Amino acid sequence: MIKRLRAKFVCITMALVTVLLVALLVMVYHLTAVNLENTSLSALKSAAENKFAPDRPGSGMLPCFVLQEGPGNAIMVSGSAHFDLSDSEMVQEIYQLARSQPGDSGILEEYSLRFFRQEDRFGDRYAFADISAEQATLKNLMAVCAVILATGFVAFLLISILLARWAIRPVEKAFDQQKQFVADASHELKTPLAVILTNAEMLQSPEYSPEDKGKFAESILDVSRQMRGLVESLLQLARADRGQQKQELTRTNISALVENAVLPFEPLYYENGRMLESFIEPNLYALADPTTLRQVVDILLDNGRKYSTADAAAVMTLRRQGKRLQLRFFTPGTPLTAQQCRDIFKRFYRLDEARTPGGSYGLGLSIAQNIVSAHGGRIWAEGAHGGNVFTVMLPEA
Repeated sequence: MIKRLRAKFVCITMALVTVLLVALLVMVYHLTAVNLENTSLSALKSAAENKFAPDRPGSGMLPCFVLQEGPGNAIMVSGSAHFDLSDSEMVQEIYQLARSQPGDSGILEEYSLRFFRQEDRFGDRYAFADISAEQATLKNLMAVCAVILATGFVAFLLISILLARWAIRPVEKAFDQQKQFVADASHELKTPLAVILTNAEMLQSPEYSPEDKGKFAESILDVSRQMRGLVESLLQLARADRGQQKQELTRTNISALVENAVLPFEPLYYENGRMLESFIEPNLYALADPTTLRQVVDILLDNGRKYSTADAAAVMTLRRQGKRLQLRFFTPGTPLTAQQCRDIFKRFYRLDEARTPGGSYGLGLSIAQNIVSAHGGRIWAEGAHGGNVFTVMLPEA
C-alpha cells in the first residue's frame, strides 16, 4: 500500500510539473515568435510606406526590398542591396505569389520571405523580408526548449521521488505503528482470554471442589477487571488518535490537584517499602481538565510505585518556572538511556519486555503524553544520578 501511495504521489507530482513546464516553454516560444513576427512586420510596413530607404545602412530595421508593378507590367524593384534580385523571372514569381495570397501579409515558404502589402495611388506595393534567420532562431529555441523539458523532467522526477519518500514517511510510520499496535493489543488480550477460558472450563468440570471453583471464579473476575482496564486504555488512545478526546479546560488549582493525587499513594508506597515525598508550591493555576490531568499525575505515581527502588525516596515537585508550571517526578532506580527515555512513551513498550498478567501494559505514559499535549504542554523523561526524572511543563493561567 505504501509503495502504491508513493508511486501515485510521484505520478501526480510529475503530471502537474510536466503540464506547468510545457505550458511555460510553449508560452516562451509563442512570445518569442510573436515578437520576431511583429518586428519583421514593423520593418515591412515602414518599407512599404517609404518611411525609410531600404538600402540605407544603419536604419535599425530589417533589410527589406519592395516590389511594385510599373508601366507595361514591369516589376519595379527597390531596396535590393541585401538581396540578389538579378533573376527577373524569380522576381516576377515572387510578386505573383504575394499577389495570390489573401490578406495584407503572409509568408512565402518557398523563398523564406514574409511580405506586407500597402495600397497607394499607383497600385499595390509589396515589401519583403528574409525570415530564414527568424526561422533558424525559432528552430534553435525549440531545440533548447526540448532539452530544457527533458532535463527538467528528469530533475523533477528525481526530486519528486525524494519528496515522495519524505512526504510519505509519516504515513508509513503511522501505518507501521498501527500494525504494531494491533499486534501488541492482540498479544495482550490473548493471555487474559486464555486464562478466562481455562478457568471457565475448570468451573464446568465436576472433578473440582466448590472451594477450587470459587478460586477459579475469583481468577476470572480479576483477569476480567484487568482486561477492562486494558480495553478502556485502548479506547482512550483511539479517541485521542481521532481527535475525539474532549478536554474541558478550566482554570484549575494545580497545586491542590497534585496534593490530592499524592495523598492516596503515600500508604501504597509505604506498603511496598518505598518512600514518597512532595514539594508543592501553593496556589499555582493552569487551564486544565482536572480529571485527565489528575490521570497524568496518577500514571506517574503508579509507575514510580511499580518500578522505583527503595534506595531513596521518590520525589514529586511542582513549581513555577517563568510563565509555565513545572511538575517533576524523581524515581530512584537504574537511569534510563537516552533511547529508552524516548521509547517509554511508545505504546506497549516496557523495559523488561515481560508480558505477565496483572502487570503493566505499557500504555500509561502514552496516554499521559496525549493528555499533556492536549493541554498545550510537554512531557519527557531523563536519566539522572541514581534514578530518572519525568517532567511535565504546562502554561500557567
